[in-house]
Amino acid sequence: MRAQEVPASVLVGVGSWVPPRRVANEELAERLGRSPEWMYQRSGIRSRHVVEPGTSSGDLAVEAGREALVRSAVGQVAAVVVATTSPDRPCPGTAPSVASRLGMAGAIALDVQAVCAGFVYGLAVAQGLIAAGTADSVLVVGTDSLSLSVAPDDPTSMLFGDGAGAVVLRSGHREEPGALGPCVLGSDGGGRDLITVRGGGSEERSRPGGAPADRYLRLEGQEVFWRAVQHMTSASREALDAARWKPQDVDRIVAHQANARILAMLAERLGVDAERALSNVEQVGNTSAASIPILLDHADRAGDLRPGHRVLLTAFGGGLTWGATTLVWPDFLSPDQSPHQLSSERRYVRPFGEDLD
Repeated sequence: MRAQEVPASVLVGVGSWVPPRRVANEELAERLGRSPEWMYQRSGIRSRHVVEPGTSSGDLAVEAGREALVRSAVGQVAAVVVATTSPDRPCPGTAPSVASRLGMAGAIALDVQAVCAGFVYGLAVAQGLIAAGTADSVLVVGTDSLSLSVAPDDPTSMLFGDGAGAVVLRSGHREEPGALGPCVLGSDGGGRDLITVRGGGSEERSRPGGAPADRYLRLEGQEVFWRAVQHMTSASREALDAARWKPQDVDRIVAHQANARILAMLAERLGVDAERALSNVEQVGNTSAASIPILLDHADRAGDLRPGHRVLLTAFGGGLTWGATTLVWPDFLSPDQSPHQLSSERRYVRPFGEDLD
């Protein structure tokens, strides 16, 4: 098959879901021994949403997936890819359950584990399935409930919120709005200890008689900060080159929502005007693999993403892993036509630099 005949992956629907419970910095202040304003100045986060007891990452994924399917008017897809660091169970994967609960038992279903870069990796997997002719449509979900994975007294717990976001991709043509550009991906396993959960895997079980390994998520903040900036910048430049775009051609950057300071430095290094970078980290925190699709949905509903906008997506996560891709934002089913309405808070998206002085 000649390159021009390879089907493109075209985005035709987007949706998201965050748990109703909102946790403001004030609620965490006494437990963490930090002031609410200190948390905000360090991260750009004022609040996050967390799951109630009995709610899992899979539950969030089902809600977000349903939203995306409604807006795509596709109904059913041939494959479901779930990117998550907090699966419902170590075994089996979360994706088959999500597919079944959405009425698509029998669909191809698999999990992707690339931590905060998981959604971009998931897009690449979907792109491969469509290009190979294995599937003509794919639901890609990023979902995480990392509030359950961080130690309650760890100051880094202030960063994480829970939620899920999803997109629907279908086979199409490269010239169509919504067609994904090449996905640029990378990894460096030498940095695996910078963002890690040491316990619960075969590495721990292969060493009987030792002390139990730490089951909480740990990260080395300063080193992660600089590596995130470095790798998202380089991956973004590669993705822009592949799309034959210059930085000034980018209308919107939608980056992994890790930290407002990382987002500011990324835009600066790329030479993209600050107002073109979108963020909802102030309201939802770092939702790991869910952060990019949640932001896509929020920005689309708020009118900050409009048909024809040239969009750069980029992320960095544990592994270490990173990735980037591009697309021209399409015009699809209006949110007002969706039966699931969002609160005004969930609709609100602001440029990342606002109120951070």
